[in-house]
Amino acid sequence: DLEKEQLKALKKVVKRFEPGLPLKDLAQVMDIVNLCAEKVNEDEAFTEPLCQLIRLCGLPFLKKKFSDEMSYSEAASKCIAQLGYLMRVPSSRVRTEICQSVVSFYDTEPPRRLQPGYQPTSASYKVQMAELGGLAETLVLSLALVEKQLLEKLWVLRALQHLSSSGANCRLMLKAQAASRLCLHLGDADPSGLLLLRSSDILCSLLENTSGEEVVQQLSSLECVYALKEVFVELLLRGSGRAEHQLRNDLLVLASLLAAGAAAPMLESGFAKLLVVLATFTEAKIPSPLLKGLKLTNSPEDFEMKKLLFNVIGVLSAAPSATLALSLQLLRDSDVMPALLSYIRPHHKPGAPDWSAAQYEELQLHAMAVLASVAPVLVEKFLSCQANTLLLLFLEWCLGQDTFSGQGNSFHARGGRGSKLAQMRYGLRVLRSVVALCHGAVSLSLCAQGAVSQLLDLLKYAADKSKEQEDAILLEIQADLLFLLSALCDSDLHRKELFSPEGVDLLIPFLQMDPRKIQSGVGHNRLLFTALDCLWSCVLGCPAAEDSFLQRQGIDLLLDLLALKQKNLCNTILSILVEFCDNPKTTSHISSWRGEKEQTAGSLLLELWRQEELELGVRRDPWGRIVDMKQPMAGSFQRQQEVLPLPASCPSFAIVEVSENTRAKLYCLFCKLGFGALPGLSVQDFVTLAIVQRYLDFKVAEVWSELCEELKEEFKLVRPDEEALRVISEGSEGIGRMVAAVQAEVLENQQQQEIQEEERTYARIKATQKQREMVNRSWESFLARTSNYEALKKVRRLQEKSVKAPRLKSKPQTEAAHSVARKGLGGTV
Repeated sequence: DLEKEQLKALKKVVKRFEPGLPLKDLAQVMDIVNLCAEKVNEDEAFTEPLCQLIRLCGLPFLKKKFSDEMSYSEAASKCIAQLGYLMRVPSSRVRTEICQSVVSFYDTEPPRRLQPGYQPTSASYKVQMAELGGLAETLVLSLALVEKQLLEKLWVLRALQHLSSSGANCRLMLKAQAASRLCLHLGDADPSGLLLLRSSDILCSLLENTSGEEVVQQLSSLECVYALKEVFVELLLRGSGRAEHQLRNDLLVLASLLAAGAAAPMLESGFAKLLVVLATFTEAKIPSPLLKGLKLTNSPEDFEMKKLLFNVIGVLSAAPSATLALSLQLLRDSDVMPALLSYIRPHHKPGAPDWSAAQYEELQLHAMAVLASVAPVLVEKFLSCQANTLLLLFLEWCLGQDTFSGQGNSFHARGGRGSKLAQMRYGLRVLRSVVALCHGAVSLSLCAQGAVSQLLDLLKYAADKSKEQEDAILLEIQADLLFLLSALCDSDLHRKELFSPEGVDLLIPFLQMDPRKIQSGVGHNRLLFTALDCLWSCVLGCPAAEDSFLQRQGIDLLLDLLALKQKNLCNTILSILVEFCDNPKTTSHISSWRGEKEQTAGSLLLELWRQEELELGVRRDPWGRIVDMKQPMAGSFQRQQEVLPLPASCPSFAIVEVSENTRAKLYCLFCKLGFGALPGLSVQDFVTLAIVQRYLDFKVAEVWSELCEELKEEFKLVRPDEEALRVISEGSEGIGRMVAAVQAEVLENQQQQEIQEEERTYARIKATQKQREMVNRSWESFLARTSNYEALKKVRRLQEKSVKAPRLKSKPQTEAAHSVARKGLGGTV
């Protein structure tokens, strides 16, 4: 009778909490649930009330106050966690009810009935409590309990489907090895197909909501790869519906991630070979028993699969070093190169499916994007397939004026709608990827077919297009063309002659770029650097090209860019100027340049020297003079370095430092320009010039200083060697003192000039003041004569006296005497 009473009591509890479980009663209700679960093992009559109580847990919890959600969060999380633990109850109905309750957590509809005085908790409250209670991890572990029961397994997977929408739950599921557990049972028998659908959906959620690396790691076992392969082949050959094809593509995404992170089991299982053959079987026509009877259509799902297969080829070409050789051998044996090159043809549609124009364009561009990563690692296969010829013909077609119009509907085709710019862009990418290898056969093959002139035509076309509307795609195309010209013409005089003079005319506008665009972030910065690289590789070393560049005022443009004082530009431009100075005509162009405020090239170079020393932390006084006679050129970092004994093959810090800043290049330029006839220099410039002139002596002294320190640490020197090193050290310090004396003399001369100039200025001011006083006195006298008669008479007397003063006191009697006074004169001036 006790069990009957207990069942009656349970019915009352269920009826009492029919609208939902209040948060304050959760702890007691879960105690009742646990007692009831224990009774189920003894009496099946307790199964029904237990299921009813579990069903109540699926309803929204009830709260009296707004703060109840926070106050009872621990009890709520324990309650939901307890639902997962109840999966141990060996009852199919109980387990199904648990999963249904978990699914109801995500039901956003408000409850139909409410207990008076209570309000339902927020819609996301139970989901958050499930994350805190670790329910997802428990349900993953419970998969082992329902492995043989298909219905229960499907309900658990459905609950996990909902839980996997949260990143926190996905991390909990991975903690329980969810990825490997699900993958190993993908091929289990299921007439409905829901097991495969839900498992793959959970795997995709795990990839989206976590870093993905741990998922790939769990799927990297050979057993998982075999299970994935079997399911994929089954769907590939026997899948007929749209949902099955979408599911096949989802598994293909997993396979591509495995190929990137775990290439070894993919190769060992033969899955990688299957995917590569599948990717190329319509183009290469390779017979395979696995693919017998397979036919692709132009449906969206088959089109998506084709793109995913191309992606797998690109992933295998960049496999980890441990498996790269096997991956490349697989690609080589599967005729991947001819299959991809079949898309490098205008108006040609390889393969059986009748792709639409938009689909074919997307596949063509995708194939070229993959070819850009495959070609560098299979360069011999690339050359044997005459790929250079195909690419040049394809690029020539891109310049043609036919009726082709790009669709521009895909990622790779952006910016190419209504034109062939997308095709040109990816064709150049493929060419760039192989030319960048500096492979002699590739360059020779291209140049033998007139690639230099064709690239110049493409560059002119892109430059004209860019004047109409400048965008990132056109900037990338121009940068790639300049890079290709640089790589082909480098160290080859004949190719440089082919580049000039048309190439020089095309280079000039890039050097005239608006400085405000350099930091725009669109691509102007890269374009400018590739233009400078092209100038270095295609112009320098060819007298005709150099003269053409000089005639077009190219040196002035380089100095204008140098005057921007941008650190990333200065090093490259200075290197170019140093090389250009081997041409005797260059120095006159540099000397005649004038920048803002009539700044000369010498003044600009010295300003860059001071800026470099400021960044290095070289010790100088406020006037720029040498402070440290022992280390006059050392920066703050160099002074902190201890001198360590090094082998002869290892350069010391004093030598390494030469290549790490621009001072050596500036010194070389001054050696070309001369130190004596530099116009437009200020006193500060002359002080700096005294240091620059002795740069080489100072660097030699630094090397001797390091040598002395190494010898003292390694050996005990004899007296003659000590004396010799002392003399060398004193000589080095003497050079520093001599430069300091020259600098002091320059400053003293300047001070004397300033004093003299000050005296001259004061004399001019004094003379001006005296003149002003005389003018004032003259004006005052004039006013007095016009307003005071007595003053007028006094002036008159002075005039008469001054007239009589120079006369001779005795005049000859023969001369007639004339009076100078005029009667009736009343004038005042």
